[in-house]
Amino acid sequence: MTKNVGGVEQKIRLVLGLLAVGVAVLSGLPMWAVGIIGVVGVVALVTGGARYCPLWALLGINTCPLRNQAKE
Repeated sequence: MTKNVGGVEQKIRLVLGLLAVGVAVLSGLPMWAVGIIGVVGVVALVTGGARYCPLWALLGINTCPLRNQAKE
C-alpha cells in the first residue's frame, strides 16, 4: 500500500483523532453524537497511523513527499 498522507497531515490527524475520541468518551452528549464523534476520531487515528487514506486515494490526492513514499 502506497503512503499518501504526509508527515504534517499525519500529526494533525493523530491529534484531532485523540481529541475526538476524548470528547466522545468524556462528554455528556447523546449516544448518537458520541458514536459519530467516536467513529470520526477512530478513522482519523487509523488513517494517521497507517499514513494511508482511502478517500485521498480515490480523489488522487497525495500529501506524502515522493522521497518518503514506501510500498508496504
